[in-house]
Amino acid sequence: MINIYFAVNNIILNLFWILYQIRLKGIVINKNTITSIAIGGFDGMHLAHQELFKKLDNNGGIIVIQTTYANISPFRYRELHTKYPIYFYPLENIKHLSGKEFVNLIKEEFPNLKKIVVGYDFHFGHRAAYNNENLMDFFGGDVEIVPEYKIDNVPVHSRIIRSYLRDGEISLANKFLGYNYQLSGLTIKGQGLGKKQFVPTININVRDFLIPEAGIYITKTQLNETIYCSVTFIGHRVTTDGQFAIETHLLDEDFKQDVPKSVRVEFIHKIRDNKKFDKFEDLKKQIVDDINYTLLWFEGEK
Repeated sequence: MINIYFAVNNIILNLFWILYQIRLKGIVINKNTITSIAIGGFDGMHLAHQELFKKLDNNGGIIVIQTTYANISPFRYRELHTKYPIYFYPLENIKHLSGKEFVNLIKEEFPNLKKIVVGYDFHFGHRAAYNNENLMDFFGGDVEIVPEYKIDNVPVHSRIIRSYLRDGEISLANKFLGYNYQLSGLTIKGQGLGKKQFVPTININVRDFLIPEAGIYITKTQLNETIYCSVTFIGHRVTTDGQFAIETHLLDEDFKQDVPKSVRVEFIHKIRDNKKFDKFEDLKKQIVDDINYTLLWFEGEK
């Protein structure tokens, strides 16, 4: 039953992003119109990736080599961070190809392709045995190699951003991403204690995304088309039932709407670590303090 539930979750999320693409971007752009392509994994669509996209022309596109470890912007969530159409190539489907076979596949599927943009460390083909020099030989057109991109002399890589997120260094992660880190998921039923004894929260089941370090965060939560200031808890509810949860509390006291099935949470700043309290009263006081801190933070932002 659990596997069926998760499968349905993924189907709903994929449908959501298909509808998003149709609504905001129109029909998927035909490959025949593409004249330049950036190739890579592009998990996170961070600032270093954006340097590649700057080299594309008006008829550009992005080829994502889709892997199972992409968890900063999994699946079609990458589309939030680019104006270019994205074409997904699962690694499992192409990893057997030699370097030349891979390039020939790209040339065949994009018949008007004139330019390929890749990073300095790009490798491709069976066992990643081929490099940028091979790419230039096999393609025969314009190949632009973008050098390593750094911030404060630190290379911008997805693995470094993942490390920041796991350590709760949200500000650093956001600095490297070029946007605030986001989680999306489906709303689920929680303990029922929040509304009765503490403050009302929206409980979210998150799949596929990297979950930041446990703690309390200043966030913004999107419900349908509206974004609300919020404070979000990640971690095991060590004072109550001990279960892992992601719960977000909207700071809008007048919020009376029905909560949609899909919710997006944008992480801005970590307030504190998760903590166990001996009494419910102490937990409630800390929650109020967290909310007041968040309110003051947003007031200072304006």
